[in-house]
Amino acid sequence: MNDKLAAEAHAEKPAAPVKVVDSRSNAWSDLALTLPIFLAYHLGVVFLNMRNAADLVTAELVRLADSHIMVYWGLTLAIGLSFVLVLSVLGRGQVFDSSRFVLIAVEGGLYAILMRAAGAYVVGSLPLVAGQSITPFGGVVMSLGAGFYEELAFRVGLFGVGVLGIRMFLGGILKFSAVVIWAVIAAAVFSGWHYVGVYGDAWNVRTFVFRLVCGLVFTAIYVFRGFAPAVWTHALYDIWVLTLSG
Repeated sequence: MNDKLAAEAHAEKPAAPVKVVDSRSNAWSDLALTLPIFLAYHLGVVFLNMRNAADLVTAELVRLADSHIMVYWGLTLAIGLSFVLVLSVLGRGQVFDSSRFVLIAVEGGLYAILMRAAGAYVVGSLPLVAGQSITPFGGVVMSLGAGFYEELAFRVGLFGVGVLGIRMFLGGILKFSAVVIWAVIAAAVFSGWHYVGVYGDAWNVRTFVFRLVCGLVFTAIYVFRGFAPAVWTHALYDIWVLTLSG
């Protein structure tokens, strides 16, 4: 009898849960996966005579460092270390899994190639090389800054905040239609941004449409995959444009 009861208890014991690593983008993984891009940009941009127009951090760091490069680097690395410590605790260490960085780089590279093909399909053949001359080092640094700060400004800020407002006031088919329209508007603003300021390109309808298509692709990546994949796609594509194509 005792043997029978023991056997039943053993049979009813639930199996240990299988540990599954969630590969979907979330707040902690997004911050961790974009941290190398953020740090590499800020450590390198101090050597250039230009900044990404959406970068509001570098000027403050330079001011705090009183223009001393070692102090500037120290402040930048301190910011990075603070993020690592916080993310390691809140993300329980999983956010810094090395395989995630490999996968996000491969994913971003594939999206960059597909985005180039989509833009070329809409407007035809366009030269990859940017209009202004830039060194390979400067091209990489500025690409990283564009990937991080422009995605933060236009996808998270402009598009994301706008969608939150739409969700608050609209529902059903109106909400869906409004989000689509807002995605196009945000992408157009993103495209137009490249023709403003000292380092802005000369106005050209074809390149505007091309960048609008790119903005829509970045938006789709942000919506369906998250912030980090959009940042890596943007950065890798810009490296292709500013450095590798030259």
